[in-house]
Amino acid sequence: MSLVLLVGVSGSGKSTFAREHFRPTQVISSDFCRGLVADDENDQVATPDAFDVLHYIVGTRLRRGLLTVVDATNVQWEARKKLIELAKSHDVLVDAIVLDVPEEVAVARNALRPDRDFGAHVITRQRKDLRRSLAKMSRDGFRRVHVLRGDDIAAATVTYERAWTDRRDLTGPFDLIGDVHGCRAELETLLGTLGWELRRDDAGRPVGAGHPEGRTAVFVGDLVDRGPDSPGVLRLVMGMVAAGTALCVSGNHEQKLVRALNGRKVTVAHGLERSLEQLEAEPEAFREEARAFMDGLISHYQLDDGKLVVAHAGLKEAYHGRASGRVRSFALYGDTTGETDEYGLPVRYPWAKDYRGRAMVVYGHTPIPEAEWVNNTICVDTGCVFGGKLTALRYPTRELVSVPAERVWYEPARPLAPVSGRDPGLLDIGDVQGTRYVEIQTGGKIKIREENSAAALEIMSRFAVDPRWLVYLPPTMAPPETSSLEGYLEHPAEAFEEFHQAGVTEVVCEEKHMGSRAVAVLARTPEAAAARFGVTDGTRGVVHTRTGRPFFDDPALMAELVSRLGAAVSDAGLWEELGTDWMVLDAELLPWSAKAGGLIREQYAAVGAAARAALPEAVAVLEAAAGRGMGVGEILDRTRRRSGNAARFSEAYARYCWPVSGLDGIRLAPFQILAVEGRATAAEEPHAWHLAALGRLDSGIIAPTRHVFVSLDSEASQAAATEWWTALTEAGGEGMVVKPAHPSAGRVQPGVKVRGREYLRIIYGPDYTESLGVLRRRFLGRKRSLALRENALGLEALARLAGGEPLWRVHEAVFAVLALESEPVDPRL
Repeated sequence: MSLVLLVGVSGSGKSTFAREHFRPTQVISSDFCRGLVADDENDQVATPDAFDVLHYIVGTRLRRGLLTVVDATNVQWEARKKLIELAKSHDVLVDAIVLDVPEEVAVARNALRPDRDFGAHVITRQRKDLRRSLAKMSRDGFRRVHVLRGDDIAAATVTYERAWTDRRDLTGPFDLIGDVHGCRAELETLLGTLGWELRRDDAGRPVGAGHPEGRTAVFVGDLVDRGPDSPGVLRLVMGMVAAGTALCVSGNHEQKLVRALNGRKVTVAHGLERSLEQLEAEPEAFREEARAFMDGLISHYQLDDGKLVVAHAGLKEAYHGRASGRVRSFALYGDTTGETDEYGLPVRYPWAKDYRGRAMVVYGHTPIPEAEWVNNTICVDTGCVFGGKLTALRYPTRELVSVPAERVWYEPARPLAPVSGRDPGLLDIGDVQGTRYVEIQTGGKIKIREENSAAALEIMSRFAVDPRWLVYLPPTMAPPETSSLEGYLEHPAEAFEEFHQAGVTEVVCEEKHMGSRAVAVLARTPEAAAARFGVTDGTRGVVHTRTGRPFFDDPALMAELVSRLGAAVSDAGLWEELGTDWMVLDAELLPWSAKAGGLIREQYAAVGAAARAALPEAVAVLEAAAGRGMGVGEILDRTRRRSGNAARFSEAYARYCWPVSGLDGIRLAPFQILAVEGRATAAEEPHAWHLAALGRLDSGIIAPTRHVFVSLDSEASQAAATEWWTALTEAGGEGMVVKPAHPSAGRVQPGVKVRGREYLRIIYGPDYTESLGVLRRRFLGRKRSLALRENALGLEALARLAGGEPLWRVHEAVFAVLALESEPVDPRL
């Protein structure tokens, strides 16, 4: 993430160098920009407009964090200055690569190019500008200036260095430790509590530590000042960092102490006097080692593939991974409003309140009574030196571990107060309205259009369950490619072939139940519901539809359903086995008529009743006409077929209807455990695990999910599954859902529904078999895209839920699924 300026006179070989060492998209050429604005790359009159375009493109790339190379002469200070300022405005570093070739070489090269008809005097002037610049270019603001001459130009190689802040390769687990401020004894106690084993020198002083589980400690800065033993803390942390068992970012107190040790004029206050006094008693060699260590601490770290950011005072998302004076200042001191409080201290701007980033940000700097989550950030400075606690956050489990201070070592200038942040359970319309892009952990962003958001807001505000329970919405499913078999629109063969072509070797075929998609959110106890979901009305869960509406309007009926499901989970021992007090299940609620009774009566039953009343009469009339010798044979045959189709149509939807009274007649068929405490099991466990666990649920309200596993490398296995599907659908079943047996990455459909021939009469009408030629031209692309996007968002919601993220973060992904449901897609698919 940087800007590179190529510097050299016209004809020095900058464009050739750029082609050899950088990708074409990385190089922005002034000649190319002239061509954009003037259709002539050599039109010098267009230069001002060309550089306006060049600066815009460069600025856009730097804002997006892309390496950018500027291919222009850049021999004049004014030209370089504008580009350096542009880089600084985007908080990236700048390198210069100077191609210093003899003037006669550049003149000769230009003479060979007919489009370069300017005289040699231009090269002479550029050469003079370059010579004047070389002596002082290193002071222009470049990180490095590479000057290449002669054979060095052709022999040069370009290599990429990892930014000092970039430790995304380290995945943890981590113990992130708050501001120590010289409290060595408390630090030793905390490390022991966390399972660290201290290493001591001959004098018994701790000089390092290691963890038997290979954990890495990350210190958020402010190791020194105020407390009783800043040298002891430094000795321990320096040893851990040197051994590779710890990382440490700089705090503002380290920076001030370094300035004092360097002889700079500083105000000796806020505990600095104690550190200077304590260090004075240490050997000169240790003081120099400590000074060098603190001086070398960087502003922040990006860890675990960018999922974790550690900075002393926190860091807003726009600064993650970037380098500039203002980034370092923010990381060390945070941001202030410009005001002072009643204690004369600066009022901190509550940046965490506005934070919406994916990365978890862990910081300290401002002491608070208890470590507090604000959005996806947490402050772990709990004021140990002021008599509070020394706190560590265990990552990725988000477990907080604290030890109390042994005493008040330093009186605070003001009382400790909580972070002024957003209630993590508070939902804000600003999080979901308008056009948005939702980031997903697997990479990329999913666009949610403003008009879709508006439709989802209408549905959710009027009909949804208590939003604290609304943690997941299931994705839509696409059918397979259209079958070419006689009489079939959908058939298992196409589903098997699709997954086989995608590289899937094993699938599971699950019975598609004759009901309505349901999501069950269950808590083991009312206390667990309050602790995890913030629901304090005594309820233990909810069962809602795929659009977030409650299945039952009667709270007593819902409570009874949740109670029976919870009891079945308890009897199966799943709470203990999974180590959780809550879970989310994907299921079907039967019968279809329980939720869609009105739809069946008004849409399907009305059609079936009308057809059964009219068509037999029409057949009778036509048969009488045929008996009198009238030529109605063709229309008679068609009407008989339609009469038979109407009867099959009525039989099809009737199979999914039966009487219910309260919960009598209701069945729930769970087929996947979506998430439990700390685990998004939908993305982690194979379907065999889900089906085996749920198969242990033994209750009169539970319906099993019949299934078969299929090896796609075996024709016999596929044939057996096809026979199973045929028998299932001919007996009145809806069909089956074919899924990869193991969680799949990439653009593999999460599930493909293969519906039976008779069931499809409900979808396409009683006579759809008469129009298969037309229906086979149905377009599946939009439906497939929708299924993939909704599935990615659903998994994102579960990951955020299992990761303990605040409700508004979970809702962002859940709401996006509902918004996508308003996209124009053929509902029959």
